[in-house]
Amino acid sequence: MGRNHSEPGKDDGVVDQASLVQRVLYNAQSLVMAISQQHDTGEVLMMAWMNAHLLTETLTTRRVCYWSRSRQALWRKGETSDHHQRLVDWRLEIGDCDGNTIILLVGQT
Repeated sequence: MGRNHSEPGKDDGVVDQASLVQRVLYNAQSLVMAISQQHDTGEVLMMAWMNAHLLTETLTTRRVCYWSRSRQALWRKGETSDHHQRLVDWRLEIGDCDGNTIILLVGQT
């Protein structure tokens, strides 16, 4: 079961962005798994982690920002490589006892 948020900036009247971020089940480190897929091909690009702040930043700016567990710092995709990710769409996949996963449909350049 997923929750789509398909149009940036559009208020669909169902659930606002802050409510969706609050509905995410984060792990003990306050992180949630994020899978990025190329929006037009479905190719899985990577798996990374996000916290509530970075998820909110990503949804607001449409520029994907992850949490680097190895560096213990935020990681805006493309700052250290030429692989920038722009958010096109996203889903919250609701799990059971295993928590949630964020699916990010991105345009990677």
